This record gives sequence, structure tokens and C-alpha cells, in this order.
Amino acid sequence: MVLRHARAARRSALAALGALVLAGLPYTAAADGSPAAGPAPGAAQTLGADRPSPHLLGALQRDLKLNEEQASKRLVNEAEAGTRAGLLRNSLGERYAGAWLRGTTADELTVATTDAKDVAAIEAEGATAQVVERPLAALQAAKEKLDAAAGRVSTADTPVWYVDVVKNQVVVQAVDQAAGTAFVEAAGVAGEDVGIRLAPDRPRLLQDITGGDAYYINDSARCSVGFSVTQGSQGGFVTAGHCGRAGATTTGYDRTTQGTFQASEFPGRDMAWVAAQDNWTPTPDVKAADGQEVQVTGSAQALVGASVCRSGSTTGWHCGVIEQHNASVRYPEGTVNGLTRTTVCAEPGDSGGSYVAGAQAQGVTSGGSGNCTSGGTTYYQPVNPILSQYGLTLTTATAQTAPADQEGGAQAWTAGRVYEAGATVTRDGVTYQCLQTHQAQGAWAPAGTPALWRKV
Repeated sequence: MVLRHARAARRSALAALGALVLAGLPYTAAADGSPAAGPAPGAAQTLGADRPSPHLLGALQRDLKLNEEQASKRLVNEAEAGTRAGLLRNSLGERYAGAWLRGTTADELTVATTDAKDVAAIEAEGATAQVVERPLAALQAAKEKLDAAAGRVSTADTPVWYVDVVKNQVVVQAVDQAAGTAFVEAAGVAGEDVGIRLAPDRPRLLQDITGGDAYYINDSARCSVGFSVTQGSQGGFVTAGHCGRAGATTTGYDRTTQGTFQASEFPGRDMAWVAAQDNWTPTPDVKAADGQEVQVTGSAQALVGASVCRSGSTTGWHCGVIEQHNASVRYPEGTVNGLTRTTVCAEPGDSGGSYVAGAQAQGVTSGGSGNCTSGGTTYYQPVNPILSQYGLTLTTATAQTAPADQEGGAQAWTAGRVYEAGATVTRDGVTYQCLQTHQAQGAWAPAGTPALWRKV
């Protein structure tokens, strides 16, 4: 769970999977900041993938039809692949066309490029190369045209659109061909190989009941806590924007006074945060199965094809895989951009709940279609944009000591700041480039986290 309540049983010991941790490179890590030889932590260690909650492992086994060893290996492989994909993304530059995972244990990383000359470099990183026509930047530009058109024309019959890196195209989901064609033409992308996927699903918001712990808005509607955060000394939590507007008051799962919405956005994006009263203590916990908890250690964004689990009180703890990032969804109440599309099931009442990949916070439940009996599709609002938009710091199991900006400039590495893949920073006079989008943690200084940063 996200907010601490009176409970006798607390966190279970985390399973140790040291044998699966990938070897790192030497780095400097002396207590006084001076160089000290030693192995750098691998990606699995940095992101906590080698220490998964047994409840997360159990849900992965159930929903992805894995045994315990496969589930454990999958989490480690996903963490390691994120670093390799980040290295290739930065080196390929404008030729980069996306990356994704396949295989039972996510041991097959594919990286796409628009230039066949890059194949050898991609394979040298242990990935499969796929040469495609359009770079990721061109696909994103086409999707931005669809985003703009959605503000001019009705998308009631074309409720979802996204970049599909596996197919190397932008996809519009429509209830019929005519509606899809009309939207594509209105956006001016008819000649840009936009695919139309026919599906009867119309995503709706999932608002009534909590995802992790329940909370109530203005003593009426129920929604769910996403992740604990702080803003300075003020604690609280992030959740879905459609759950409440700024100024709305909340009560907790036990109906006691809890907090107030400080900011909220919906539609456009589906994000909000609630400032809680002092008697509610932020924790790094997310409610899992059987009343137990999973702890988050950061917010490194998972790749397409990675496993992800969702906490929801209506349907419990369920897992699936990430299908696409940066999807746009047209709900009856309006369009939301920048969502992530998943195969995790959900039902009304799961809105606002937590999405976790391994030990990394991913986002909060927005909406979806289908159910947990016959299967469905669910969308989440990524957590990093929420943290960045509102100046929030994710509460994690890792110490959050935030050192002062060493360089004194705008590009100096700073704990608590959200960095996008490809961003550059300076730290102790050295320049680093970001490999995976994440919020910087106090314990994740660039020199000691080669899974997230590479010296340039």
C-alpha cells in the first residue's frame, strides 16, 4: 500500500537472487567521494530486479504462465535490457527506431534502426537488429499530428492511437474502417503508413473503488492511491486526474480525514496529487496479494514487452506486459495523451492504482476495456511526467539524500529531477548521458549507476 496505516504485519523479507545479477564495470564509490576500485552494480541491482517481492513473483507466475525461476530471470533480463537499449538509443541517434522484448523470460531484445550499417553494432550489444523504414522520431511526429487533429474533430469512434515500434508504424484503433480513415485524413497522415486496427472496445474510466488503498473524494466517489510522494516536507500521493479536481477533499480507506487535491489535470493528461495530513506517512509500499506489500525503489521506465503488475481492490493484483508507450485515448469525457497501453486486466473501481515493473514505479491506472474474466486492455498515466509536472519526489525504499548541485549549473545532476533517456548532465566535472527515463534518486549518482548513466 502507499499510505501507512496501523497494521501489525509489515514487510516480508525480499528474496535474494544474487546469482542472476549481471556483472558491472569498475566505478568510483568511496564514502568520501574519492575514487575507489570495485565492481559497479549491474542493472538488476540498481533497479532492484534481483530482489523482487515474492508477491510480485507469484502474480507473474500466475498471469504470464511462468514458473518461479522464469519469473525471476525475466525481471533481471528486463532490467539489463533497458540499459543495453539505452546505450544503443544514444549511439544510433536519429536512426533509432525503438526497442522491445520478446521471449518467455524476456531474453530477446530487438533494437530497430533505419540503417543496415548499424546491424553489427546492435548485435555487439547482444541484441537482434531490425532494419526498418521510419525512425522513432518520424513515428512520433506522425502521432503528434493525430494528437492535434483530435482537438478539431470527434474521436468517439477512434478512441485509441499510438506508436507501435514493433510494427514500425502509428496505429489508430477504430470501431470501423470509415471512422479510422476519416481520422487519418483529418490529421494529414494518410501517406505516412498509419495502420487502422478495428476493435469494438471503447475505453472508460475506472473510478469507483481503490486500486491500492481506497480513498474517498468529497465523502462520495471512491478512487485509489497510486504512489507516495513528497513535495519538500509535505507528504501525499499521486493518482488519476479524473478522480478529483484541485481543492477536493479526501478521506482514507478508514473514512478518516486524509488530505486535499493540490493539482489535477484531465483530460489532456490523467494526473493529480493529493497532499496528506501529518498523520498519514508516505511509504514506498504498494499493496499486493493477501494484504502484503511490494516496495518501489525508483521509476525507471520499462521497455515495450516488459512485464508490469497492477494493484486494484476490485480485481486484486494482476500482471501483463507493456504493449506501447505514448498512446492517446479518447474517453467520453475527452482525450488523454501520453498513456501506456498494457495487457493487464482491470475493471471499474481499479482507477488510480499503482503499476509496477519489478521494483520500479511505472504509473497510475487511467482506464481500459474488457475485464479480468475474459481479458482486457488497460492504460496507465506514466508516473515520471506527474513527478516532473508537480515537482514531486517519489517515496522509495532507497535513501533520498539529495546532494547539492556540484556544478552550480542547470545541467548539474540533481536528485529528485526526472531525466529523459538521452539527457546529459554533469557531476564532479564529468559529463554523463542518460540511458533510461527515471527520477534521480539520492543513491543513484551517475558514477555509481552504469545501468542508468554512461560517461561521454
